[in-house]
Amino acid sequence: MSNNTTVDIKAGEELNWDDLEACLRTNISGLEGEMSVRQFPGGNSNLTYEVKFGSRSLVLRRPPFGTRPKSGHSMHREYFVMSALKDSSIHVPQTLFYTDDESVIGAEFYVMERVEGTLIRNQFPSEWSLSNDEKRALVFRVFDELIALHNTDIEAVGLTEFGKPEGYIERQIGGWNKRFNKAKTDDVDDFLDVQAWLESNRPSKEIGACIVHGDFRLDNVIIDSDTREVGAVLDWEISALGDPLMDLGNTLAYWIQADDPDYMKGLITQPSMDEGMPTRDEILAYYSSKTGIDTTNFKFYLVYGYWRNLVILQQIYYRYYHGQTQDQRFAMFKAAVNAMGNHCRKLVQLPGN
Repeated sequence: MSNNTTVDIKAGEELNWDDLEACLRTNISGLEGEMSVRQFPGGNSNLTYEVKFGSRSLVLRRPPFGTRPKSGHSMHREYFVMSALKDSSIHVPQTLFYTDDESVIGAEFYVMERVEGTLIRNQFPSEWSLSNDEKRALVFRVFDELIALHNTDIEAVGLTEFGKPEGYIERQIGGWNKRFNKAKTDDVDDFLDVQAWLESNRPSKEIGACIVHGDFRLDNVIIDSDTREVGAVLDWEISALGDPLMDLGNTLAYWIQADDPDYMKGLITQPSMDEGMPTRDEILAYYSSKTGIDTTNFKFYLVYGYWRNLVILQQIYYRYYHGQTQDQRFAMFKAAVNAMGNHCRKLVQLPGN
């Protein structure tokens, strides 16, 4: 069983199948049999399709339909970084083709081999019958991927021109503060105190430059359903060169644990509260032991991670508030934004770093 399953193409998200087929047969060797297409239902932005030729299964990624930020949803960025990492220890899908010729399907897109396996979302598959120790070990294997990524020699994989690591922290804090203020609605707090704290408590310099994934979570990692090993890390669209602890802060802000306040537990999206799951502190200790990076003063990075998540929710809530979407799931985001902002305030007031 895999919850990484496909569905029929959603209405309005059809592509020009004839032009696509001609393009793929021309640019990817060995495609035999009839082409058939289905769609992966997950994700809130980019569109992902399964394109099959006979028994060979490929995956196509394209940006969402409609207007989108010029710098957002970069298919070339995903394709470029996964292609660069193909011979590294990081598990990535094999990339096959990219084009910015929008005449084919109406947008840039890329194609990669499909990696079979399971995406773990709210719970581990019951048929795996994992013990607490096995769950815990699996989680650490997933974090081994992030550790390997942060330990990757940027020059060796040809990514020295992938970004500008200097000033990464300053750009992230300034950028997310700006995005929040632009998306603020009248029914949420302005959290100017949190913004000011992040600005004034920024580390004076990065601890180092590494490849940052930007959205490393359990449900962005395909797990081999038989071996329980990592099959592939997905969703590289906001990867960059930057500070490793900023990347880890983003990841641990998603990692809700049993002693978190109830209002944070309502935001859980992965089985991080299962019995046997490591705590954030245990993950920090593990990360430090594998990278040699000191994680004892982590408060700034965790507050940043929560703040970034809050801004993302507020940007979505802004669309709901202004009637740009009718999706009722987004109505609750107002309460989530206020709760996470107040959680940041509590963390800021705690002693220590």
